Amino acid sequence: MCGIVGYVGKQKAAAIILDGLKRLEYRGYDSAGMCVLQGGRLDVAKKAGRVEDLVEEIARHRFSGTTGIGHTRWATHGGVTDANAHPHVSSDGRFALIHNGVIENYAQIKTFLAGNGYGFKSETDSEVLCNLIAYHYAKEPAGGEGTSCFLESVRKALGHVEGTYGIAVLCADSPGEIVAARKASPLLLGVGDGEYLLASDASALISRTKNVVYLKDGELVHVTPGAFSISTLDQADVSPVVDRITWSITDAEKGAHAHFMEKEIFEQPLALENTMRGRFSEDGSTAVFGGLNVTAAELRQIDRFLFCACGTAWHACLVTEHLIERFARVPVEVDYASEFRYRNTPLHPNTLFWVISQSGETIDTLAALREAKRKGYRALAINNVVGSTLAREADGGIYQHVGPEIGVASTKAFTSQLMVGAMIALYVARMRDMSFSDGVSYVTALKRAPDLVRKALEQAPHIKAIAKRFAPYNDMLFLGRLSLFPLALEGALKLKEISYIHAEGYPAAEMKHGPIALISEKCPSVFFAPSGEIFNKIVSSMQEIKARQGPIIAIVTEGSELPPGLADEVITFPECHEAVLPIVAAIPVQLLSYYIAVERGCDVDKPRNLAKSVTVE
Repeated sequence: MCGIVGYVGKQKAAAIILDGLKRLEYRGYDSAGMCVLQGGRLDVAKKAGRVEDLVEEIARHRFSGTTGIGHTRWATHGGVTDANAHPHVSSDGRFALIHNGVIENYAQIKTFLAGNGYGFKSETDSEVLCNLIAYHYAKEPAGGEGTSCFLESVRKALGHVEGTYGIAVLCADSPGEIVAARKASPLLLGVGDGEYLLASDASALISRTKNVVYLKDGELVHVTPGAFSISTLDQADVSPVVDRITWSITDAEKGAHAHFMEKEIFEQPLALENTMRGRFSEDGSTAVFGGLNVTAAELRQIDRFLFCACGTAWHACLVTEHLIERFARVPVEVDYASEFRYRNTPLHPNTLFWVISQSGETIDTLAALREAKRKGYRALAINNVVGSTLAREADGGIYQHVGPEIGVASTKAFTSQLMVGAMIALYVARMRDMSFSDGVSYVTALKRAPDLVRKALEQAPHIKAIAKRFAPYNDMLFLGRLSLFPLALEGALKLKEISYIHAEGYPAAEMKHGPIALISEKCPSVFFAPSGEIFNKIVSSMQEIKARQGPIIAIVTEGSELPPGLADEVITFPECHEAVLPIVAAIPVQLLSYYIAVERGCDVDKPRNLAKSVTVE
C-alpha cells in the first residue's frame, strides 16, 4: 500500500530516490520521506503530504551520498504527521528504516524496548521495528560492528515480529549497504549497470533497469555497491532468479492525457486485444490457456467454481459467475476474499478455486488463496502483474497482459478481467454442451469487443457534457439487471472512489424494495437498459423513478426507444453479444465518473484515503 525505494550505486541517491517516489504517487499515500547515508551519518528529510511537499525539505539537506532509501506512507498506526512519516531512525541514531505492512505485536515489543532505554518519537509500529534492530545490533560481538552484524541484527529482529512487512534498512556503520526483507508485502530488487535499486513496485525503477529479482516471503537481500545476496530468515542461501520487465517507461507515463485514469480508459481497446492475443483455438471455436495447469479431463470433473476477490475485481467475479452459469451450466459462488478466510465456508469436494487481483499483492486475496490451498483445493489466479506473489503462489492461472495500471480507480484491468471471465465461460462451456457453431459465434463476438469499445469511447464528449450537469449532486443510484447488475455496483464504486459522491448500486428490480425511499429530485439514477427480453421491465422501473421526480441517466443500446421524456439524459452503446455486453457497458460509467470527478476538481489519480494496492488487512 505504501511505496518503497532504495538505491546503492555510484550516483547521488537523492535524485534517483525522488524520481522513484514520484512514480509511486499513484499508489496512494499521505506523507513521504527519504534518508541518505553520508559522512557516516543518517540524514533524514520527511514531510506529511505529497512528494511535492517533500522537495523543498530535501533541498535544504544538500544530499550528496550514494546510498539511500525513500518512502511514501499510507497511515495505519498514528496520524498523518511529520513525526509519523518514514524513514524512522532508531533512538541510538545507527539505523534508518522504511516499512510497508503492519507489525501486529508492536505494543508488546515497544514496552520491552522502552524498559531497555529505547525512546520513541512517533506513534508508529515501524519505529518499534527500527529500535528492535538496534537492540539486537547492540548485543552483537565486538560492540555491534561490521557487515554481518548489520544483516544478522535485521534477521534476528524479524524473528520476533508478527504481521506483515516490506522493509529497507540503512546502518550508519555500514556505508554503501542496504538490508531489505519481505513478508506478504511486495518488494523487488532492480539489477542495474553498477547499481542496485529496491522498490515495492516496478514502476519506481523501470527508468533505470528492466532486470529485477522478486523477493519471496521470508527472504532478506543484502545489497552492497558491487553485489547482492539473498537468504532466508533461517539463514539458508537463496539462488536469485533475475526476471525481465516486459513493459517500458512510457507505459507508466501519462503522455498527452490529463490523468492516468483518462489514459487507461482510452487504452482499453488495445488492452483487450492484448488479453485475447494467442488465446483462441485454431478452429476459432473456443479459448485456450497455457498456464492453468489443469487438464481438460480434470476440469470436466469440476462441479463448482468459487471466485474470491476484493473491490472492482469482486465485481468482475460477479459477471463471470453470470456467464459461466449461463453458458457452461456450472454452479458458481462468489465471495469477498476478506470474508472467506474467516468464514468456515462448506466447500464441495469437486470445487475449483479462483482468485482475481490486478496487482497480485492484495493481502485479503492472498489470504483467501492460502486458506483454499490449506484445505486441499486447487487454486488458480487471474492477475495482471508478472512475478507477483499471487502469480507465484497459485497452482496456475491467467495473466491479463494489459500493462501497468497507474490510476487508483481500475479501468482497463477491470474490463480485461471481464474479458478473461468471458473466455473462461466459453472454455468450460465448450467442454460441456456448447456446440461448435455457438462457440465460433462466441469467439467472433469477443474478437469484436475492442472495436465496440472504441465506438463506445466516441461518446466521451457527450458524456462530458452530461457530467457537467450532474456534478453538483451528492447522491446517485446505479441500477442494472443480470450481468449488468455488477456494472451498477462498479459504476457506483467508481463514482465514490474519485468524486466522493455517495453512490449505491442495486439490481433494478430491487429498487422498489427499499432504495426507492431515497428517490427525489436531488438523487439521480443511472440505469443500464440494454435491448432484450427485460428491456420493458427496466423501463417500468425507470417510470417509477420518474413518477417521484428522480432525474434519470439512461445507458441504452443503440436504436432502443424510450418513452418520450422518461430519461433526462441518454447515453448509447453499440449492440453486442451477451458475453461482451458488460465490457462495452463499462465504458459509459467509467467516463461519467471520470468527468464528474474532474468537474468537481478532485484529484482523480490520487483519491483521498485510497491506495492502489491494498497490502494490509
